[in-house]
Amino acid sequence: MAKATNTSTATTAKAATKRTRTAAETEKIRKALVARRDALQNEYDESLSEITELQRDRLADSAGDDQADAGTKTFEREQEITLANNLLERITQVERAIERLGEGNYGWCERCGNPIPVERLAAFPSATLCVTCKQLEERR
Repeated sequence: MAKATNTSTATTAKAATKRTRTAAETEKIRKALVARRDALQNEYDESLSEITELQRDRLADSAGDDQADAGTKTFEREQEITLANNLLERITQVERAIERLGEGNYGWCERCGNPIPVERLAAFPSATLCVTCKQLEERR
């Protein structure tokens, strides 16, 4: 029993030392995440403005529409709203990544605790799962 405790303590200590970053590295990552969040927020705000403007135009120009025209307009509006919601979800993911960075958990898989490859973080900075765990999740 004592041996298992020592191994567990050694593993925890090893993981803690592996998870440390320099303050400069953390700040660089934080700045990149904040810049990404701000860019997404601007895109989201523009999207909402466009949706509002298009909605006004559709209401003003709906006289004489048949069922097909009304259906097309509804479909287009739903697509625009879906795109805006996707942007909002991406903003939330980046904000969560910023929180994880502050907690010291950024770059580590939430499921297995292994490091997330740098290549994955470069492609998807708000990743919370390593490649293996993400593949397992997608198979379900």
